[in-house]
Amino acid sequence: MAQLKLVHGTGQESAYPLVKDCTILGRHPNCDIVLEVGAVSRQHARIIRSENGYYLEDLNSRNGTFLNNQRVIGRQPLRDGDQIRMCDLLFAFSDPATGEPLDQDQHTRAAWVEDEPILHSASTVMSKLDVSSGAAGIRLRVNPEAKLRALLEISQNLGQAISPDEVLTKILRSLFNVFLQADRGFVVLKDARTGKLVPRVVHSRQERGGEIRMSKTIVQAVMESKQAVLSADASTDSRFDLSQSIADFPIHSMMCAPLVTSDGTVLGAIQIDTSDRKLRFTPEDLEVLAAAAGQAAVALENSLLHEASLREEVLRRELSLAHKVQQGFLPSSPPHVSGYHFFDLYDPAHEVGGDYFDYIVLPANRLAIVLGDVSGKGIAAALLMAKLSAETRYCLASETSPAEALAKLNRAFCVSRWEDRFITLLLAVLDPIAHRVTLVNAGHCPGVLRRTDASVITVAEDIAGPPLGIDPAASYTAETILLNPGDLLLLHTDGLSDAMDSREEFFGQERILETLAKAPHHAQTAGEALIGEVQKFTGQHEQMDDICLVLLSRKTGDESSLETDPTCQTPLTSE
Repeated sequence: MAQLKLVHGTGQESAYPLVKDCTILGRHPNCDIVLEVGAVSRQHARIIRSENGYYLEDLNSRNGTFLNNQRVIGRQPLRDGDQIRMCDLLFAFSDPATGEPLDQDQHTRAAWVEDEPILHSASTVMSKLDVSSGAAGIRLRVNPEAKLRALLEISQNLGQAISPDEVLTKILRSLFNVFLQADRGFVVLKDARTGKLVPRVVHSRQERGGEIRMSKTIVQAVMESKQAVLSADASTDSRFDLSQSIADFPIHSMMCAPLVTSDGTVLGAIQIDTSDRKLRFTPEDLEVLAAAAGQAAVALENSLLHEASLREEVLRRELSLAHKVQQGFLPSSPPHVSGYHFFDLYDPAHEVGGDYFDYIVLPANRLAIVLGDVSGKGIAAALLMAKLSAETRYCLASETSPAEALAKLNRAFCVSRWEDRFITLLLAVLDPIAHRVTLVNAGHCPGVLRRTDASVITVAEDIAGPPLGIDPAASYTAETILLNPGDLLLLHTDGLSDAMDSREEFFGQERILETLAKAPHHAQTAGEALIGEVQKFTGQHEQMDDICLVLLSRKTGDESSLETDPTCQTPLTSE
């Protein structure tokens, strides 16, 4: 099994097996290999495992990643014995069973040469070929039989390739079979996220391999013009005038062709060269390369789409599973409490969300109703919500006072690893015998109380303390209200008031108060009426935030006459 071994930087050696397809190294605690060094970026670099081997990429780190003392640009193949340096940390990469990741030789690498993008009139470019219309625009005019055989071989090889790296490897090796005089070659792609040119495949026919030097000037010019270029003697081409390292390298003929898709998108470029003065490339060879590049561009585009489709399918499955797991943290149905009705709703904006609610049975026949909102959205917020669920139950079980329980919960989230995240939370503890509700607010939306006479007020607004996870010394204050028959209490997250219509106008707190003032006394019918008004207001506009709410109402009249006798009280239950 491949592994990284830390050989310098912390005073002791450590080994890290590379068991994942993508291993992230950095200072952030969520990284696969956590490097607790201040100069290391949060996500510094990654090692990718594929069918062809292991590769190293820098993740735009502040201080860079170095492979064998060379700064990593793009994706670089790893071999047994390579050394990786990140700041003061030095790792040794080992993989005794490794195969050659991209190229056929043992030591071939690609290195950019920072030459000036200046074209002089003395350039020795012999031929150019416009490929802006993609593969369909190339028409072979000479040696049709030989060229057809070459393109058929390339086409057959590409037809068996699935992954992008496999497509690129096969096209480059096929070109070496077609152009027997070729000594070196490479394929570069433009990173869709950063726009940088990334070497993806390099190959050398030389037994000792060496370093393939790549001119950004040539590659960028070819990609921008969408023209394949043939140079008679690259070592004297004026485009290399300011790059002595290129001039010293005996390249006597070079071809470079852009990878242009059918819709004109440029994905990258292919370049091959030879040092044999007697077997220079010809304009007819350039036609073959341009046609092969067109085929490769189509195959590469298809493989990239296939790869993206697979990633999306995996993500859909993971999100679907995460949704099911998250639903398991939430109550499956409202509780049964004598003298009370309940209604709840949890509607995440995406498959998973950061809103949270729960019913927790407490001693003395009390019921805690907890409703919270984790900052942010998506999987990170959902993971923090899962921790919130467990910590809330523990704190309520270990503290008799709701205010002290919330203070204890706050301290549990005041740790550095949560970084900038925080949680707003509203806790309501119902005593169904005394018909009292004790509320504690940690930076959350206030509760809304609708009395039997249809008057509506907000509660637990003036006592609100700071959100959880900000100040470990924060204290919280409780407010107690009496619930009369017919009274209704609403707890909600800001996704309800922040619901927007097509004009991006908020539903707002006032509409919530107005809707509750006209709603029935029963919690479920009132909740359905409120949700109906929100849906009517938002129409087809996309939901931007999670919506979570809980309503409870005290029964009225004959419905609760039997239950008002304390001897008839039944224990709290939930389904």
